[in-house]
Amino acid sequence: MHKDIQRRDVFYVSDGTAITCETLGHVVLGQFAFDVNEKTFPFVETEDKVCELIKHIQHAYERDGVKPLVFFSMVVPGIRERLLEAPAFFYDVLESVVQRVAEDTLMKPKPKLQRSRSVGKDSDTYFDRISAIEYTLAHDDGVSLKGLEHADIILLGVSRSGKTPTSLYMAMQFGLRVVNYPFIAEDMKMLRLLPEFEFHRHKLFGLTIDPERLTQIRENRLSGSEYASTEQCEQEVNTIESLFRREAISYINTTALSVEEITTRVLEKTGLKRRLF
Repeated sequence: MHKDIQRRDVFYVSDGTAITCETLGHVVLGQFAFDVNEKTFPFVETEDKVCELIKHIQHAYERDGVKPLVFFSMVVPGIRERLLEAPAFFYDVLESVVQRVAEDTLMKPKPKLQRSRSVGKDSDTYFDRISAIEYTLAHDDGVSLKGLEHADIILLGVSRSGKTPTSLYMAMQFGLRVVNYPFIAEDMKMLRLLPEFEFHRHKLFGLTIDPERLTQIRENRLSGSEYASTEQCEQEVNTIESLFRREAISYINTTALSVEEITTRVLEKTGLKRRLF
């Protein structure tokens, strides 16, 4: 009998960044109840790298007596064949889709190493994304309110409601320039928008969160502080939601949402165009 059948080792492997493998793997494995021990191996392009990877897979198999799950994407035939010799269950994240597209278009695919993330001819869009990330970092947590005319969206909310991770995800994945601003005690007392935001109302979007969850998050950061108290969290959430309603600012509750889900809902509600890379 396997000693730990409720836990599986999962490897995400690619001769590129492995982001596609991770994304698909997370979606698929989210449908199953077992725990996963995840490891990512990007840029497996050489014989030495695939041999080192196989050692890790072999070790996991010998340790638990259970074949690991490997989500992979490989375009170099020799490296791919070598990988498939390892004791694991393999899932090619592109094979079935590529084959279907080839059949439907009557065209043969021309595999190219790291095609999905290369700069090359798409250097303009690549550097646009870098610029978006730099802009978003410079406007994180209310650090700067200059250049708001260049923002695609301005996220508002209380401290620790998910603004920063959402902002960075939107910048990194979609090339959006995001400003995020945390409402502090002085803002709460006045219960009004800053003058800087009045000229960019169409870009404003709010994030809120259940007070109980906010208390838990803040307790992990500053345990026992007034900042993390139940009363303070309830007061801040109630105040900010009142402001959103009064100023007709669209907002969503982030309590049970992942960063990916928050971003998707924000884009859906605002109609912002996704800039894919």
